Amino acid sequence: MASTEAAMEREVDLAEWSQRDHRRFLHVVYRVGDLDKTIKFYTECLGMKLLRKRDIPQEKYTNAFLGFGPEDTNFVVELTYNYGVDKYDIGTGFGHFGIAVEDAYKTVEQIRAKGGKVTREPGPVKGGSTVIAFVQDPDGYIFEIIQRGPTPEPLCQVMLRVGDLKQSIEFYEKAFGMKLLRTRDNPEYKYTLAMLGYAPEDKTTVVELTYNYGVTEYAKGNAYAQIALGTDDVYKTAEAIRKAGGKIIREPGPLPGINTKILACLDPDGWKTVFVDNADFLKELE
Repeated sequence: MASTEAAMEREVDLAEWSQRDHRRFLHVVYRVGDLDKTIKFYTECLGMKLLRKRDIPQEKYTNAFLGFGPEDTNFVVELTYNYGVDKYDIGTGFGHFGIAVEDAYKTVEQIRAKGGKVTREPGPVKGGSTVIAFVQDPDGYIFEIIQRGPTPEPLCQVMLRVGDLKQSIEFYEKAFGMKLLRTRDNPEYKYTLAMLGYAPEDKTTVVELTYNYGVTEYAKGNAYAQIALGTDDVYKTAEAIRKAGGKIIREPGPLPGINTKILACLDPDGWKTVFVDNADFLKELE
């Protein structure tokens, strides 16, 4: 009886930890075939800043970090170029990244003028009033341009498709400590979406999970990699993820060489998320 009560108390403690922990979106990692070309598109067309580059010749890859603000406060993209690989398969599961702007029409014209590919002209979203557009980067990744008021985090969204929305929402709430901000069902177009995050949509980055009626599996390809989130304790976070049914694919602990503590896990659909120790992450940026 005592051991059962202790286990229940531990489970409650872990659930509370997920809510109490200082978590935020750090970066999203994906692979590109021509790093210089992609950097040029992101800086000139999308308005991002190149924050830093890191070349690892012994592992034959280069990273570039870009965003709308510094890494210690803003969500950024981490581009990975693997030597000699110029093409990747994005698959059908990854959806898009979102960028918030005050004037979608003007932004799209500027992107078009600089050679960017517009795949959806600006206009109200189907079944709603928010003005959006879609543009495509050199590797085929889609960026949704979302018209809204001023925001401290323009890189505001990562959209992933899931096969069981209810299951995914429960996992992201319990394992990742996110809040369900809103859901929207669109029967006319046969999809439902859910927005989850750590603060309101107009203040920070969120993950948008999309369920297409009747579709339970997607091809993930080999282009998109993962989202990285900050945590105060990777060991406790790993325990909470296990309790919520998540699969740990890299046990919590320091990375060789740099000693930053991380853990990696998979959600119910196999989407990878990496948690990074907050204090270690800030040291890495020094």
